[in-house]
Amino acid sequence: MNQNEKQSSIVVMTAGGNNPWVMINALKVHWPDLQVIQEHPESKSTLLKRRAKRLGWLTAIGQIGTMVASRLGKNIAAKRSGEILKSYGHLDAVDPSIAIHEVNSLNDTQCHALLATIRPQVILTISCRLLSRQTLAASPCPVINFHAGINPAYRGQMGGYWSLVEGDAGNFGATVHLVDAGTDTGSTLYETRLKPEKHDFISTYPLLLTAASTEIVIKAIDEGLRNAFRPIPQVGRSVLRFPPPLWTWVWNGLTKGIW
Repeated sequence: MNQNEKQSSIVVMTAGGNNPWVMINALKVHWPDLQVIQEHPESKSTLLKRRAKRLGWLTAIGQIGTMVASRLGKNIAAKRSGEILKSYGHLDAVDPSIAIHEVNSLNDTQCHALLATIRPQVILTISCRLLSRQTLAASPCPVINFHAGINPAYRGQMGGYWSLVEGDAGNFGATVHLVDAGTDTGSTLYETRLKPEKHDFISTYPLLLTAASTEIVIKAIDEGLRNAFRPIPQVGRSVLRFPPPLWTWVWNGLTKGIW
């Protein structure tokens, strides 16, 4: 067993990115031996085809259009992101001292073998693809997920955005929940709610929710290590969300001031 394959109490499974590293860096303060299994992000073409199969080509192309258009405001997003990180005292840079295991997919046998070697006590997923039943079966411990939305009404993607669009600002928040075979359908462990600033928009909502939620993730992991989870089954309206198509995003921005 080499240095990068030593046992660790915590494993974070992710596709990478600034937001997950905010969470990872916050967790390392409490669990310095944590390790990361990082999958390669799905290609835009794969994502587009899957969305088109489910939602139709027009909607799928419109959703990609929103992501492209929102990045045109990257300078605005970068400034606001810096403000968020400073306000919460977080860092979003990759920490080179943390062991990172790269795999093609978290659902590959390579990932399953890593879990068998590391033998974590708790796994956290954040910003990654849905875990297969085989991966869940290969996990030697509870798996929890950080979700930037309040379940079950805002499962899936862009939960914070949709809560504002639907006039439900009181549910602009995030959830830590147990992972099952569904999409954000596992029992809830913790929630946090907050109010975005007027200059937040679709590109900064996820970072704001991540930065504001590190403490509830820490609490959930601590409970997992002590076998002391207190899960609450999901109740109420359950809706799976996706990014808005470009025309919907523009319409909501012009008519509701929610970008």
